[in-house]
Amino acid sequence: MFMRFDPFSKLPSIQPGHVWLAGAGPGDPGLLTLLAAKALSEADVIVHDALVNEECLKLARPGARMEYAGKRGGKPSAKQRDISLRLVELAKAGHRVLRLKGGDPFVFGRGGEEALTLIDHGVPFRIVPGITAGIGGLAYAGIPVTHREINHAVTFLTGHDSSGVVPDRIDWDAIGRGSPVIVMYMAMKHIATISANLIAAGRSPAEPVAFVCDAATASQSVLETTLGRAEADVAASGLQPPAIVVVGEVVRLRPSLDWLGALSGRVLAPDPFAARSEKDRA
Repeated sequence: MFMRFDPFSKLPSIQPGHVWLAGAGPGDPGLLTLLAAKALSEADVIVHDALVNEECLKLARPGARMEYAGKRGGKPSAKQRDISLRLVELAKAGHRVLRLKGGDPFVFGRGGEEALTLIDHGVPFRIVPGITAGIGGLAYAGIPVTHREINHAVTFLTGHDSSGVVPDRIDWDAIGRGSPVIVMYMAMKHIATISANLIAAGRSPAEPVAFVCDAATASQSVLETTLGRAEADVAASGLQPPAIVVVGEVVRLRPSLDWLGALSGRVLAPDPFAARSEKDRA
């Protein structure tokens, strides 16, 4: 007799008084992990960020309470300390709490800060990793963060710190010299300063750059430009955050790997590096 497989049957469940810090991925609900989907089906209260796709929230169990705790640059936002203490309050009241964030909670998601507050107040928690936009969002644009003929290292960084300015603790000279591919979160607003820093560190103004806005959603848009033209082209495009920015030769792979474009009729190039030397790539 055929038995239907239940993908949730062997997974842990949220317990009353516990908090799960989970990533929802970059946008497409299909990128939720099984564990995050199970948490949505069980949680009493879901405290979610602005970047969580509403389609993901529709997976919540009937009767679950939604609490918005988004933080968007330049817009009124809850203070991080207040969000963290709200998680404590909900857990202490005996609720099964899901803190759902876009991407991954430990990649520029402040998940570590929230977890430390939970520890300080004796609240048990679990981390449920998600697909970070710096990898998954770029994949939906047809841009890999690594390619063995281009790079063996990649740097992930944030374009602004807690005060909203370009972080002064980033060693732009070292990154400019040492990282062939740079993936930046929350960098669109400060792209003029960042581009100038990288060019001053020795990067070519002609180096390819891509901006992926609303990554892995139906409204995804991609701007391909160069480091020297990034500021002007972004301004002319009218694109707005949220965006992932990638600097490096991997951007040149997009004409070959834009699989979403291919679904709409784009003809993909079989060899984006036509001038490369022939060798065994097995």
